[in-house]
Amino acid sequence: MRSMTGYGRGECVKDGFKFTVELHSLNRKQSDITIDLPKELVELESRIRDEINAQLSRGRISVVVAYHRSSAKAEEQIELDVALAKAYHCATQKLQKQMKLNGSLTLETILRAPGVMKLAETPLDAESVWPCVEAALRKALVQMVKMREKEGKFLANDLGQRLGILMAGVEQVRKAAPATVNRYREQLLLRVKEAGLNVPIDDERLLKEVVIFADRCDITEELTRMDSHLKQFREHFDSNEPVGRTLDFLAQEMNREINTIGSKSNAAEVSQQVVKMKAELEKIREQVQNIE
Repeated sequence: MRSMTGYGRGECVKDGFKFTVELHSLNRKQSDITIDLPKELVELESRIRDEINAQLSRGRISVVVAYHRSSAKAEEQIELDVALAKAYHCATQKLQKQMKLNGSLTLETILRAPGVMKLAETPLDAESVWPCVEAALRKALVQMVKMREKEGKFLANDLGQRLGILMAGVEQVRKAAPATVNRYREQLLLRVKEAGLNVPIDDERLLKEVVIFADRCDITEELTRMDSHLKQFREHFDSNEPVGRTLDFLAQEMNREINTIGSKSNAAEVSQQVVKMKAELEKIREQVQNIE
């Protein structure tokens, strides 16, 4: 089980360039990938997207790819325009004589002149640097997956505790359910007696009414389905596959069963357990939104 929140960073050096890839992910029902690339590497976007989709199935994932020249590489790319430097020097000296100004002309002044010293542009070939970008991306993905798995263990532990509370609530409801029919039968007999009606206990109409009530408030089917949903939910805790959507579906189904149990039974004990289970299930549903 993995969380959808994580961070990863990877680096790779090739031919004097250092490529870095940073990944950030947040919760989202579907996969939503945004990629920030230097213009020279725009054509790599689809490959980067495919690599991420192969590892991550859900979440809002932000990708930032950048590259930097090493200091040695930068020195190699520095170009000096000697002819332009001489032209600046002559022009400055000429102006100095014309305006009869004192002062010395230094090398630093000449180098600051526009165009004398510049960094040569070296266009990147996206195809040739892709292996390095891919290596950095995979390092970032490994780091992110580890972080998501670590947080996923905490989520699984929390969900396990909440599932235990739900299971205990289901057992309490299962124990209290049979008494509901007996209580209804006793209340019905009491009302008949208070009304002054001479109706025997084994009267067919009275028994029929009790049977109809018992059928209407029978929650055996709902409890059986709850047991199945709880078991399936727990089985997904140790899965290495994305389980977020499955757990979300199971949580919705459990909510449906709990609502049906609450509407069928009018026993106070059952109603109290239903309220507790709904509160716990709501917390489970919130946590499931964080799971890949």
